[in-house]
Amino acid sequence: MRNDILENLQKEIYSRCQKESNQFGMGCYYHIAAVVKNAEALAEKYGADKEVVLIAAWLHDIASITDYRLYELHHIHGAEMARHILQGYHYDDQKILIVEECIKNHRGSLNSEKRTVEELCVADADAVSHFDGIPGLLYFAYVQKGMGMEEGREFVKDKLARSFQKLSAESKKYYQNKFKTVMDVLEPFR
Repeated sequence: MRNDILENLQKEIYSRCQKESNQFGMGCYYHIAAVVKNAEALAEKYGADKEVVLIAAWLHDIASITDYRLYELHHIHGAEMARHILQGYHYDDQKILIVEECIKNHRGSLNSEKRTVEELCVADADAVSHFDGIPGLLYFAYVQKGMGMEEGREFVKDKLARSFQKLSAESKKYYQNKFKTVMDVLEPFR
């Protein structure tokens, strides 16, 4: 495992998230760190190439945090950026291709076919990361969007339900309890 690459990518992503040009703020760093954590668990569960999955997880949103104008196609620009970064480390060309595909296919909203277990791990980790980011989602709803209590709560619940639906069938089983627990916390007292 190339720990030098992983450590440097973590530092690079943290640094880019701190810049004023990152329109998503530090919340995006916590999102990416949650993706990495979940990607590692899924790589172990599914027998994927853990190094490739972790590298792709660190880099999956690099285009968005680098330049907001790239957001709509951040999966395409991010794959290109990842290639250039990894070539600088003299990383294996075949593994770079897999990392690029993981980044290109990580967006659940695009419903792209996942051809490798590594792509599945990164895409599912991205979707499930929202379960680890409840404070950020609530902040987004209440502070940034100015929603009231009920509207904000429903907004977060809907976001989480959509994220859960984006998971592969196997990952839905794996994360079912976490999903239920988070949704229960968001239910009002009755």
